[in-house]
Amino acid sequence: MNWKFFTPLFALVLMVFGQLNAQRYLSPVFESVNVASDAPYGVNYTVLYYSTVGKTVPEILKMDIYAPQGDSITERPLVLLFHTGNFLPQGLNGGVTGVKTDSTPVEIATRLAKMGYVAASCDYRLGWNPLAATQEERTNTLINAAYRGVQDARTAIRFFRSSYEQGNPYGIDTSKIVLWGVGTGGYITLAAATLDKYTDVLIPKFIGSDVTGDGQPDPMVIEPINGDIYGTSYGILPTTNDTFCIPNHQGYSSDFDLCVNLGGALGDTSWLDAGDPAMIGIQVPTDPFAPYKENILIVPTTGEQVVEVQGSYLAIQKADALGNNQAMIDANIDDPITQEINTRNDGLEGLCPLIGRVGEDSSPWSWWNAAYWSTVAHPFCTDPVPTCSFHTIGLQSNPDMSAEKARTYIDTIMAYFAPRAAAVLGLTTTSSVDLLTGPDVQLRISPNPATSNLRIQTGGDNPILDAAIFNLAGMQLYGKNGLNHNQIEFDRGNLPAGTYLLRLRFQQGVVTEKIVFVD
Repeated sequence: MNWKFFTPLFALVLMVFGQLNAQRYLSPVFESVNVASDAPYGVNYTVLYYSTVGKTVPEILKMDIYAPQGDSITERPLVLLFHTGNFLPQGLNGGVTGVKTDSTPVEIATRLAKMGYVAASCDYRLGWNPLAATQEERTNTLINAAYRGVQDARTAIRFFRSSYEQGNPYGIDTSKIVLWGVGTGGYITLAAATLDKYTDVLIPKFIGSDVTGDGQPDPMVIEPINGDIYGTSYGILPTTNDTFCIPNHQGYSSDFDLCVNLGGALGDTSWLDAGDPAMIGIQVPTDPFAPYKENILIVPTTGEQVVEVQGSYLAIQKADALGNNQAMIDANIDDPITQEINTRNDGLEGLCPLIGRVGEDSSPWSWWNAAYWSTVAHPFCTDPVPTCSFHTIGLQSNPDMSAEKARTYIDTIMAYFAPRAAAVLGLTTTSSVDLLTGPDVQLRISPNPATSNLRIQTGGDNPILDAAIFNLAGMQLYGKNGLNHNQIEFDRGNLPAGTYLLRLRFQQGVVTEKIVFVD
């Protein structure tokens, strides 16, 4: 693929396309990443082995920390990632994901580090009873699992704030912290962003049967038993003396600035208040396991109902209305992916609905080792492997799974996240962009549709500074900066037929136009 550029004297200059100038926090600027694996960030008690050992046991909480290699900046924004997995161990949850080394959090953490962030992929306490006979028991054990996840997420935040005062070995900026949840992790990050007082959980759907013997219904979460919502107090069950929570890193703030959910849902929008962290919600609207708006959560492995929750649409709608996303709104972000997403999200800033290739596609950003999981028998299978396996069951909710497909979706996710995070965190790379129209710069594109070469011309007082072509998913395909020409020509090469977005930057602002190539 080649761009051709014409000087004011129309002398032809042939130049090979290249990437636009990389900007830290907006695009990759580092080639390599350092990873500190299994760094302990706290200890707390888990219920995961209760059925076999008859008591809660302490668990070391660990994270993998990703940082750019060769970075000279000593204080970087921090992103904490929480994996999916239905609050159950990988395999036992019926799926191929559920650990901090899942492909998706590893890919996102690596990309973030290459963009100049420090990213940590965190594990957290698991355990609930999706096979419980009653909906109340399923709801009770699930809200407690989510509550423990929130405590662990806040423990991770305090771990880094504590480490900052001990020489800041990870090189983080404690005033710029993001929580990012994938799937089940999205329930954790959304709850951590909104649960700021114990009374938030005292709503009818989280009130259960009498467990204290006074004849009155009791909350499903009880602070003296479960610990406080920050994980900074002891929680002990008096009848058995089981410990459910011990404090970690007391005296440090659990606050953070931006919540991202890649799937998942919010336990209840009543938790959301003005002043809560900004939110970016990324979800497939047809996700069969978590509602885009509002519905009853179901257990993926059994199909049993659990509790009514609200999805990304309603969470972002309220966050916008409360002014929590004002920094993103004020940034006036305009790029090809934003333009495309804004045709789908009813004008809600921070809401990024992604369309799966098929209706069953609940997490198109996910992939796994098909060769390995094809050899592992799934408990739901009646046929032997490889006819039926964890791989074939996984394909039911991600039918055309591949690393290439997942990374394509993650391209879009990162492109949507980056400028919004920069706006919320106050990173210097973000700025407002003046939107121009074609007539503003006397733009002429011909032919359009085109079969091969595309000529782009502007008025003499409006030289093109940068040019780039994107697909409709927001991925940049080709680009060139530092042009300062009024005429350029793009050689289609082997670009497939279809509709694309041409983005041109001028001194006054940016123009984006649709272009079409046909065979």
